[in-house]
Amino acid sequence: MEKRLIDERKEEMINACEKLYKQLEFKEINMKLIGEKISVGRTSIYNYFGTKEEIFLALLEREYLKWNEDLSTLLKNEKLSKEDFIDKITDSLLKRKTLLKLISMNMFEMEANSRVESITNFKLAFKESISLLEQCLDKFFDVKDSEAEEITFTILPFLVGVYPYTSLTDKMKEAINKANLEYKFYTDKEMIKMGLEKILGGIK
Repeated sequence: MEKRLIDERKEEMINACEKLYKQLEFKEINMKLIGEKISVGRTSIYNYFGTKEEIFLALLEREYLKWNEDLSTLLKNEKLSKEDFIDKITDSLLKRKTLLKLISMNMFEMEANSRVESITNFKLAFKESISLLEQCLDKFFDVKDSEAEEITFTILPFLVGVYPYTSLTDKMKEAINKANLEYKFYTDKEMIKMGLEKILGGIK
């Protein structure tokens, strides 16, 4: 089968997975449901993906690749203030809500139940994100390479907490109220900007 057709079918399966993920939780989605959303039979999925986790990992890989496009565009700027840089990174992440949701909930399970080839493809996209962030820090701020690396590896783990903190269900909110928990509610935009401002606070 020619590569173009393989890529098109894989993309159709990833798209189906993404649509389901906007309606259902990860644990509720299975190969049968994904198979119902595509033009080829359910059993055909296994010609491209071994598990549902592998499809989700491919979706996450695609999300990182799209984010990388925004980071590459950001690098084309000659100069950016810290405030402008934070705003642009924040805006780029607000377009990647599926990425924020996936990294907060299913990373270990996705990788544990995927083949090495699929994990490697994902890691390559993630590696590019790391490189692009470091390049942005090197270009726009007075930081050493080691500092750019430290900042990048502070930003990326911070992003894991954005979705679960800002996307509370009614049940979670009810429990917070019943526990009399002093919980400050932030939007995802507010949380990302606040986190980046703290992380980048010491650089010029």
